[in-house]
Amino acid sequence: MDEKKKEVYKSGFIAVIGRPNVGKSTLINSLIGQKIAIMSDKPQTTRNRILCVLTQPDAQIVFLDTPGIHKPKHKLGEYMVRAAEGTLKEVDAIFFVVDATEKMGPGEHYILERLQATKKPVVLVVNKLDLIEKEQVLPIISNYSGKYDFAGVVPISAKEETNLDSLIGEVKKYLPEGPQYYPEDMVTDQPERLIVAELVREKALQLTRDEIPHAVAVDVDEMTTRPNEDVYIRATIYVERESQKGIVIGAKGALLKEIGALARKDIEALLGSKVYLDLWVKVKKDWRDREGILRNFGFGDA
Repeated sequence: MDEKKKEVYKSGFIAVIGRPNVGKSTLINSLIGQKIAIMSDKPQTTRNRILCVLTQPDAQIVFLDTPGIHKPKHKLGEYMVRAAEGTLKEVDAIFFVVDATEKMGPGEHYILERLQATKKPVVLVVNKLDLIEKEQVLPIISNYSGKYDFAGVVPISAKEETNLDSLIGEVKKYLPEGPQYYPEDMVTDQPERLIVAELVREKALQLTRDEIPHAVAVDVDEMTTRPNEDVYIRATIYVERESQKGIVIGAKGALLKEIGALARKDIEALLGSKVYLDLWVKVKKDWRDREGILRNFGFGDA
């Protein structure tokens, strides 16, 4: 008697690692079809490990978007690297994302050294295909493949969403048989307040000059739904020095107003409601090197 072969459901956890600014957050947002991880052209944008979920008929893939692995310069940097490296021990497979427009440097060598200690399958993801010529792809792949025995290699453009189906197909090979860990409609484990804070920080990173980015933290002080279903959000942008406060506020409050307008647009898309966003700027001197403040901002055991 022929029994119909039962479809095997797979599920697993994938660490997404790479140097700062290679497009890890853009990749995850494109894969799950929703903006969760913030994006910026400034390095070290992602500070916390963010869990994002892609549910398909045959598999559930849980991506862990990690802070970029880099040589830390302060306590916040140390926390970020610990979060990224700690993730490698907990997953079923790893995406090592590299920037096709950048030469392999000390940052990539540092990560490859870390990968030597793992027995997990590692897929090399060559990102930013849209910015190079086709004939440049193979030499890049050969260069990396000569340094590490990758389980698979997939060139993509996260921004243009090129070849993402191939990447998903590749990673499914390494997922174990398992249950659906999270509800079908869940895309992240991040509380809405934290995503809102990150969206505000993203706009501050985009609009401020180079001396500001890593000195910016955002805390949502209040988030309430009004009787008419509008959402009121009061958030504070923290910087380390008075001079930075002036830059974030801008002449006659113009820059802060622009940060608020851009952030509100993304927050409204996230919440599906009209949002009133009330932004304040405060100074917390040298907060990146003060453990108590780092804990208050949610940076684990920093």
